[in-house]
Amino acid sequence: MKIITYPNPILDQKTEKIKTPLSSDIQKLIVEMRKTMRKNNGLGLAAPQIGKSLQLCIIEYAEQFYIFINPKITAYSKEKNIAEEGCLSFPEKFLSIERFDKVKVRYLNEKGERCKIKATGLLARALQHEIDHLNGIVFINR
Repeated sequence: MKIITYPNPILDQKTEKIKTPLSSDIQKLIVEMRKTMRKNNGLGLAAPQIGKSLQLCIIEYAEQFYIFINPKITAYSKEKNIAEEGCLSFPEKFLSIERFDKVKVRYLNEKGERCKIKATGLLARALQHEIDHLNGIVFINR
């Protein structure tokens, strides 16, 4: 799959909820997104970055592969930190971005099961970055 680069308008649009997470289309999309993310040495990838306006993002961190369908951040820490971020949709661009240090997220996994995750550090940062994509927010707007 091809990575969509800015200023493609799909990157500025809110995505649609996935109603059928177990459909073969969504399951195939997850596999293709993982291949694309790895091929491009990414930490995470959101569906709009490959031209799909869907609430789906993936993250591979600490030898774990996470699939987030219809994710929603339900809580933020008071503490924030600033760190450098990159984005596959902005090749060669790195910016210092302020993010919450900890987040809680509700989502569906690839089996359609309701899940929750408490994330800190880089995983929390990646989640906020990818969920921003699903809300039509790119990191240059942060």
